[in-house]
Amino acid sequence: MPTFDVVTAPLASAETAFIAVSAFAPASGERTDPPELGPDTEAIATALGMDLLAELRALDFDGSVGSTARVPTRGALPAATLVVVGVGTRADAGTTQLRRAAAAVAAAAERVSSVALALHTALPGIDASDAAQAVAEGLLLGSYRFTSFQSDPRPFELERVVLHVDDATEERVRRAVDVAAVTAGAATLARDLVNTPPQAKRPPALADRVVAEVAELPIAARVLDEQALIDGGYGGILGVGQGSSEPPRLVELTYAPEGATRHVALVGKGITFDTGGISLKPSTSMETMKMDMGGAATVLATIKGAAALELPVRVTALLALAENMPSGTATRVSDVLTIKDGTTVEVINTDAEGRLVMADALVHASELEPDAIVDVATLTGAATVALGDRISALLASDDDLAEAILAAGAAAGEPVWRLPLASEEYGERVEGAIADLKNSGGREAGTIFAALFLHHFVGEDIPWAHLDIAGTAWAGEAHDEISKGGTGVPVRTLLRWLSD
Repeated sequence: MPTFDVVTAPLASAETAFIAVSAFAPASGERTDPPELGPDTEAIATALGMDLLAELRALDFDGSVGSTARVPTRGALPAATLVVVGVGTRADAGTTQLRRAAAAVAAAAERVSSVALALHTALPGIDASDAAQAVAEGLLLGSYRFTSFQSDPRPFELERVVLHVDDATEERVRRAVDVAAVTAGAATLARDLVNTPPQAKRPPALADRVVAEVAELPIAARVLDEQALIDGGYGGILGVGQGSSEPPRLVELTYAPEGATRHVALVGKGITFDTGGISLKPSTSMETMKMDMGGAATVLATIKGAAALELPVRVTALLALAENMPSGTATRVSDVLTIKDGTTVEVINTDAEGRLVMADALVHASELEPDAIVDVATLTGAATVALGDRISALLASDDDLAEAILAAGAAAGEPVWRLPLASEEYGERVEGAIADLKNSGGREAGTIFAALFLHHFVGEDIPWAHLDIAGTAWAGEAHDEISKGGTGVPVRTLLRWLSD
C-alpha cells in the first residue's frame, strides 16, 4: 500500500507520475451539460493553458462519482498526465463521494509509482480533517490487492501519494492521514483474514494468528482451548465444532488503556468454514463460506485499530471460532445443546450455527459487565435478501446505541439500516418445544428471529447492538473503495463509533 507525504507546495509543481484533480457533475443532471471544475482543478487548468472543459467534453466525461478522464499535460507541468476524477454534483458531494473518488484515483494509478493531489480541498464546506481522512482511506482501500496465494502476482506499483495542502491545514491533514492509515490498515487486515483460504485458518491456526496480530500492542490475549470450553460449559461453540477434526476456540482480547471511563465488548462470529453441517449446503452456496468468520475478523481489526489510535476506551473483543463440518461426530438436527448460562437449545437446523457460537460468547461478554455490547456476524441470508450487499443490518435494544452506530456508519461510508427487534411480535417464535429455545424459526423475518435469539444471552440492562453483515462482508465484484472478496465492513464504522 502507498505511503503519504503532506506538502505545502503548489499542486502544479508536483513532480509525480500524474496529478489528480476533481470535477463535479452538472447540477442539471443532464449528461449533455458540461461538468464543473473543482477548486483544485481551476489553477491546474490555468497552468496548462488549455480549455480543460472542452477536453473533458471531448472525452465524454460526466463528473459522476469515480469517473475519470486522462489529459496529457504536453510539457506544461512536471507531471506528464492529469487525471480528472468525478465527485458527483456539488449538492450531493460529501466525504463518502471523496472516498470513492480517491479509490478511483488509486485504480487509475495502479501502474505508476507516484501521484499528487489536493482532492480534499474539492469541497470547501467540509472540514479539512474529515475530507483528508476520507481521501486517504479511499486511496489506501482502493490500492488493496490480496495476492498471498498467487505464484506470480502482478505488482501494484503505486508507492507514494503526495497531498498538497495550505499552511493553515497542514498539521490537521497530517493527523487525519495518520488516522486513515490505521483505519484502512484495520479494514485491510479484516479483508486479508476473510480472503484467506479455509485450510489456512482452521480454528486453532486462526487463534494463533490472532494472538500474533496483537503481540506488539497493549492488548492482552487469552485463548480458551477445547478443554477450557468444556470446563466452562460453552455448549454452543463445542456443539458446532464437534463435527470438525480441528477443535473450536474462544479468543478473548483486552485493550485497557489507563484512564478509560467506559468499557465496550465486541463479539464476533468466527465460523472458519461453513458447510451447513448435517443440514448440508449446496456446493455453490459453500463457495464463499470462508467469509463466515467475517465478524471475528472485524472485532480483531477493530481492537487493533483502537489500540493503535490510543482511544481512551476499554475494549474487550471475543472471537468465537469453530468449523461447521458434517461427520459422524457432528451435531444432529434435534440435538439439544446447553449454552454457558444453562439455557438449552434445540438444534432445528445445523446451518443456523452462528447464533449458537455467538450465544456462548455473548454470555461470556455479559459476565464482564461492560457498558455496551456490540456483536458482528455474517448471520442470516435474510439480511442479504432485505438489504442486499451494500447495507448492513442493525438491530438493537438501546436507541442511543443504535443511533450512534448509524451515525458512525454514515460518516465512515459504510451504510447501516436499522431493523426492528420486534420482541412482542416475534419473540414467541424463539421458544423451543422440548428445550428452552430453538435455533431456527423458519424463513419469515429470519434476521429478526436470529437477533431475538442472540438478545436472550445478553445480560439484563446492558445496551446491545447486533450488526448482521451477511451481505456486506463479501463483495462479488469490486466497487468504489470496496474490493472484490472480503470487504472489511464494518471495521471503519466501529472505529468511528469508538472514536466518537
